[in-house]
Amino acid sequence: MNYEVLEVVIENNVALVTINRPPVNPLNSTVFKELSELFDVLEEDEQVAAIVLTGSGEKAFVAGADINEMNDLDIVGVNSMNKKSRAVFTKIENATKPVIAAINGIALGGGLELALACDLRISSEKAKFGFPEVGLGIIPGGGGTQRLQNIVGQGIAKELIYFGETFDAKRAEDLQLVNKVVAAEEVEGEAINWALKLTEKPSFALQMAKTSINAGSNVDLESGLTIENACFGSAFSTEDRKEGMAAFSEKRQPQYTGR
Repeated sequence: MNYEVLEVVIENNVALVTINRPPVNPLNSTVFKELSELFDVLEEDEQVAAIVLTGSGEKAFVAGADINEMNDLDIVGVNSMNKKSRAVFTKIENATKPVIAAINGIALGGGLELALACDLRISSEKAKFGFPEVGLGIIPGGGGTQRLQNIVGQGIAKELIYFGETFDAKRAEDLQLVNKVVAAEEVEGEAINWALKLTEKPSFALQMAKTSINAGSNVDLESGLTIENACFGSAFSTEDRKEGMAAFSEKRQPQYTGR
């Protein structure tokens, strides 16, 4: 497929997806539409085992929503845009394949919400983060009020959203918003390295681990344990489980097939 604002490169079972709206890659209805369509394609592509999502250039991952587009919308239009953003972020969050955000620069507002929808986040040491929405008379509308507090807790989430101040990569790492901070020139390469490591894992076991973590985070402990048990049983029934345990016993490298 040809995309207007996305660049897609698939190599070694890793899809590198770049949002290309220079200079700061703002989110608009076209980005949401194309991301939604692309993730449907990647979901069905058996040659893709992991996905890296980044922004073009060195300045920004995604510097938020396209304010120029939003400013011309009425309440019906804004609700429609929010519905689209929510749907695509949820699709990314629930993709059966691991998604890694390579945060190469500014990640503000909707850009940070997009990163939070990914499974893992590698950040440039030069990246800046923040939720500036309250200062614009709105609030985060793409899942930020919910996903943020799931990671940093309610008190810190309120601080970051209420004050809307930007913060650096070190604080993002301290808050566990990002998994790792590296030099700016290493962000994409490190994210791809992580993705390549994941392609070596049994894909269905990864899928079940992700399902158990994601679904379990929204329910009480007992319900979460029930979800975990079901996912464990599903993973245990696979050929890859048999191969993994056999390889462990035989002291050799496993040969996984995704079955």
